Amino acid sequence: MKDISIIDSYRDEIIRAMQNMIEIKSISPQSGGAGESERANFLEGILKNMGLHTTRYEYIDNNNIKRPSIITKIGNCKKTLWVIAHIDTVSEGDINMWKYDPFKGTIVDDKIYGRGTNDDGQDVIAAIFALKAIIDTKVELNYNYGLALVADEELGSAYGIRKLLNENIFKAEDIILVPDGGSASGDEIEIAEKSLLWLKITATGKQVHASTPELGSNALRAMIKFLNLVDVRLHEKYNLTDENFSPNKSTFEMTKHEKNQDSINMIPGTEIFYIDCRILPIYKVDDILNDVIEIANKSSDDTQTIKVETFVREDSAGQTSPDSEIVKLTSNAIKNVIGINPKAIGIGGGTFASFFRRQGIDAVVWSKKPDIPHIIDEYAIINDILTDAKVFYFMASKQ
Repeated sequence: MKDISIIDSYRDEIIRAMQNMIEIKSISPQSGGAGESERANFLEGILKNMGLHTTRYEYIDNNNIKRPSIITKIGNCKKTLWVIAHIDTVSEGDINMWKYDPFKGTIVDDKIYGRGTNDDGQDVIAAIFALKAIIDTKVELNYNYGLALVADEELGSAYGIRKLLNENIFKAEDIILVPDGGSASGDEIEIAEKSLLWLKITATGKQVHASTPELGSNALRAMIKFLNLVDVRLHEKYNLTDENFSPNKSTFEMTKHEKNQDSINMIPGTEIFYIDCRILPIYKVDDILNDVIEIANKSSDDTQTIKVETFVREDSAGQTSPDSEIVKLTSNAIKNVIGINPKAIGIGGGTFASFFRRQGIDAVVWSKKPDIPHIIDEYAIINDILTDAKVFYFMASKQ
C-alpha cells in the first residue's frame, strides 16, 4: 500500500491554511459579496510556494467584477485525474444566529467552524495538500494530477466551470472527481444528479395604504395563494420515488423572498419569491415549468399578475456508469484508505459533475463529510480533510 501517512504530518499546516482561507470572504457579487479574487490570490500563493505553475482564468461578470479560477497540473501521464473544487461560498445569512464567527475558522475539538468550511473549503484544502504529498514523496503517478479551484459554483457557474469547459483544459480521456458532496462515513459515490430548476416568481398588484385595501391589490396575498396552488400541484403530481437517489423523491421548496417594503401600514404592490426544484430524471423539466406557468396564468387577472421566470435550469445529464474507470478508481481508493465498500447513488444537489457528463467525460462526486452545506455554524472535521487528501493522493499514484 502507498505510504499516505505523510499527509498526517501536514495537519497543523492544513489547519492554518483552512483558517486563513475562511477569513477571506468569497461571496458572489450577486449575493452582495466581492467575489473570489482575494481568496484566489491566497490559494494561488500556496500553490506557487510549492513550486507549481498555475494558470489563472478570469471572467468579468455583470457587475464588472473579475471572477477567477486557478488551474494547475503535475505529471506526464496519458490521462489526467482532475480534482475540481469551488472557492466561492454562500453568504453567512443572519450572523447573530452563529455561535462561532463565520469568518474566523474557530477550532473546537476536531472541527473547524466557518462559512464555507464544509462547502467546499474542506476539499479545496484537501486537494492542495494531496498535491503537496505527491511533490514531497516523488511518488510515481498513474495519472496526472490536475487541480481546478473554480469560481461561481453557488449561483450557476456562469463565470466558472461553464467558461472553463471552453478553454481546452479538460480532455475526453480525462476522469473527473468533484469533492462537493458526500456522506459522513464516505461510503457514497455520486454518479447521477437530479434536474435543477430555480424559478423567480413576481406578483404585481397595486400598492395602497393598508387602511384602504379596496383601492389596491395585495401582491403578497396573490403570491401566497399562488405558492399554495403550486406546492400542492407539484407534490401531488410528481410524487414518484427512486431509491437510487438520496433523497428518493423530487423536491419543490420555496426559498428566497426579496424585500418588498419598509412600512407596516402599506399594502405591497410587488412580491418576489423563488422556488428551488430538484427533479428526478424520470420527469421532464418542461412539464414542471409548464404546470407552474399554467397556474400563474390562471392566477392573473386585471388587478394582479403572476410572472414566472427561469433563474437557473440544468436538465439531468444522465449518469456515470458504475463500471466506469473513475468509479472503480474512487472505490478502490476508499477501500484502501478508509476500509469500507462504497455504493453508487444519485443526489438532488447540483455539482460540476453534471457539466462533464453532458460533454461525455466521466465524473463522480465524493468526499468524506457530513451533508451540512449552508447551515448556521457550518464546520469541517479536521480528520475528514486529512482522509480526503489521502484518497486523492492514492487515486493519482501507482498501485
